[in-house]
Amino acid sequence: MTRARQARCNAGWPCLALGILWTSPNTLLGLLAGGIGLVLGARVRWRPRALALVFGRMPWVSPGALTLGNVILHTGGSLDVACFTYAHRAGRAVEPRVSLADHERAHVYQYMVLGPLFLPLYLLCGGVSVHNPLERAADRYARCGAGWWPFARSSPAPTPPA
Repeated sequence: MTRARQARCNAGWPCLALGILWTSPNTLLGLLAGGIGLVLGARVRWRPRALALVFGRMPWVSPGALTLGNVILHTGGSLDVACFTYAHRAGRAVEPRVSLADHERAHVYQYMVLGPLFLPLYLLCGGVSVHNPLERAADRYARCGAGWWPFARSSPAPTPPA
């Protein structure tokens, strides 16, 4: 690893630690839901690239995924599946499928910036909807690997180190 890359990685860790701490109330909700899921047969594993604990095979009625802080809850056996973007499902655009893992990782990053403000802001922005800029940004990140921050004017926020 070059010195410049090492310096960037080291400089990012304090910010990542603060983000994890800032969103810890949301993460606690996710851990509670995941713990209930474990009792009902869910599986858990750490996903370092997403900075998240992933609870798979969650026993929900409808298929899908939900991120709460640094916890991702989903009904499938793996996050490594393709899914349609919100714009595609709403008939607003024809887009290729995107990685569910990347989409949910974008939400983890958003939570780490917004912390306890994420859930109220998410609901104020339209909830689970194509109109929600948080969802559109997560789709954009899953599509092209950049742009997970929804409120940037000119350029997307930088991606945390892998």
